[in-house]
Amino acid sequence: MAISPSQRWPVFALVGSSVMWGGMWWPLKQINALGIGGIPLVICAFGAASLLLLPILALQRRSWTGDGRFLLLIALLGGYANIAYTEALIYGEVVRVMVLFYLVPVWGVLGGRLFLGERIDWIRGLGVVLALSGAFIILGGFKVLAGRIAWTDLLAVTCGMAFAGNNLVFRARQASPVSSKVAAMVLGSAVLALPLAFLAPWPQVAPASWGWVAAYGIGWMLVATAATQWAVTHMEAGRASTLIILELVTAVVSATLIGGERMGPGEWFGSTLVIAAALLEAWRAEPQPATSTV
Repeated sequence: MAISPSQRWPVFALVGSSVMWGGMWWPLKQINALGIGGIPLVICAFGAASLLLLPILALQRRSWTGDGRFLLLIALLGGYANIAYTEALIYGEVVRVMVLFYLVPVWGVLGGRLFLGERIDWIRGLGVVLALSGAFIILGGFKVLAGRIAWTDLLAVTCGMAFAGNNLVFRARQASPVSSKVAAMVLGSAVLALPLAFLAPWPQVAPASWGWVAAYGIGWMLVATAATQWAVTHMEAGRASTLIILELVTAVVSATLIGGERMGPGEWFGSTLVIAAALLEAWRAEPQPATSTV
């Protein structure tokens, strides 16, 4: 399908942001090597981004009047998703985390059926079965039933659930400005992480290290988030779903070539099933009009 001039920039934005999301593990692990990881990293990175977004949220308050409870829900769901995603990538195996996170289409399909009344046809049903089968294989098959699952795996799966719920609220509240919803998501990440800061000592590192964390929050995480959310509201749903799969491809390739990670035959097979499910959902997705404002 040819790309119309009106969709050229959204396509470029989504391709770039998908590559950034897929490669996000690298700056996170580099910062962790400096001695900053986990919750302190989340607070500093998302806190720095929030400082830039708070004025936008305040200026647009008239636009989301009456939608405050939905912005709060975005802050809770998106905030948890960002925290879990960050923690899982820092401490877990990148490919494993990304594949399990990529069960997002499954939760999106099920959530769309339950909360938005969207129909599940045989293609979407097959996609759900393929994705869940792939995750089952990646997690070790029947070992899962014995409770043998890593905490980073749990973070990856629940992160995907929360992110899918966040996307459902984004879609349900189309009239609210995208930038306000992004601001709520980023701010929610910093606020939710604050109480957890008391559970562990604050790292004692050079001030310049915190500068790298803030730079990551603004120059990588915020750019990737804003570009993705802007792009998906300005293009067909099917094309957006297909392009976003670049996240998983980028993560697998970069973690294998740069991070030195290796996957066994079972993990490769499970990953293939999850990717196939994502492609099925992308092919099935119908064009949706972009009604959100910036």
